[in-house]
Amino acid sequence: MSGTLDHVMMRVEDLDEALDWYRGHLDYEEKDRWEADTFTNVYLGPEDMHEDGAMLELTYNHGDNTYEMGDAWGHIAVRVEDVYDAYEELMDASVEDYRDPDSCGGRYAFVKDPDGHEVEIVQRDHGARWSLDHTMMRVEDADRALGFWTRKFEYEHTGRWESDTFANYFVKPEGAAEEAMAVELTYNYDGRSYDLGDAWGHLAVRADELGEYWGTLMEREAEDYRDPESCDDLYAFTKDPEGHEIEVLERDWDAESLFPA
Repeated sequence: MSGTLDHVMMRVEDLDEALDWYRGHLDYEEKDRWEADTFTNVYLGPEDMHEDGAMLELTYNHGDNTYEMGDAWGHIAVRVEDVYDAYEELMDASVEDYRDPDSCGGRYAFVKDPDGHEVEIVQRDHGARWSLDHTMMRVEDADRALGFWTRKFEYEHTGRWESDTFANYFVKPEGAAEEAMAVELTYNYDGRSYDLGDAWGHLAVRADELGEYWGTLMEREAEDYRDPESCDDLYAFTKDPEGHEIEVLERDWDAESLFPA
């Protein structure tokens, strides 16, 4: 289904260390990899990932690279049946203790991967264990951000939390499977601005047909950042109003490679 979130990309400084962390602690398996002259991309996800589920893409740029985390991207969140059991399992494996369940009201917890990307652990009654539940991004204008996702991608609200100082809004495509990943938009009321950094790369959205879907996005006045032609008609990129990059690509699970070629 067009609009389903396909993956979230993060840059890592040591690919082997990152792969060991996600495979060893979250039981992820390598779905595919793309080796280029200057970089390597690896798709990861649970073995029993739902067909509408999202993958994690790790990007390693060859050489000695460091990245700035910024604060415009927040975290990825993974699903578990019991947040306390999952957190203790990670603590027993010497994962960095960042925010335990008790400090989060017993509803979720946070750890960090070796590169400092935050990983939220959320309790859910659906989806494969450790599967991606949502990706959180901070926005400076909640009305503008919600309008972008609802108008451009036909997303709908699937949840919200409004407190005294901030609000969280969850959105995903109308009719998306329960196991599909959502976007969490976080809006802080104090008028702060955010730095994108470069440790986070992009979200990716699936299209049934790239050219047709891109044309629809352009009709809806999405930013023409990298059109299909400039990407050899394999994928394309737009941006949300805050500057978060959004890749658009077709997905064929039966293809020889999961990477566009």
